[in-house]
Amino acid sequence: MIPVTPEIALDDDEIDESFIRASGPGGQNVNKVSSAVQIRFDVRRSRNLPDAVAVRLMKLAGSRMTQDGVLVLTAQRFREQERNRADARARLVALIAAAAVAPVKRRASRPTAGSKERRLDGKSVRSGIKAARGRVHRDD
Repeated sequence: MIPVTPEIALDDDEIDESFIRASGPGGQNVNKVSSAVQIRFDVRRSRNLPDAVAVRLMKLAGSRMTQDGVLVLTAQRFREQERNRADARARLVALIAAAAVAPVKRRASRPTAGSKERRLDGKSVRSGIKAARGRVHRDD
């Protein structure tokens, strides 16, 4: 079990890990060792994710989400396989934790009298500036 929030924990069998060859630094080692980790997590079929969290996670994932509802994360920041694995899992947990936070509904508020007055004063100043741009009339 991987704890995400006090209410949400993921089973290890829900996460599919595969090791691939990483790009970037590593010299000859990068051609021989599969140190990068690709995590696949099926959001739609997860038993442990509430529906609202799953919907927010799919929106939050963006291009990392496949058409089938599978979240794909690739970690290749480090040269060691185990550190990349821990990094990928931490990124998955952080993404799910961010999706678990419900957005706060906006409550409509009314503008204060002072803000209305400042807005109208600014409009009249701007109106005066624009009125002064017109043709100059000579009264000679």
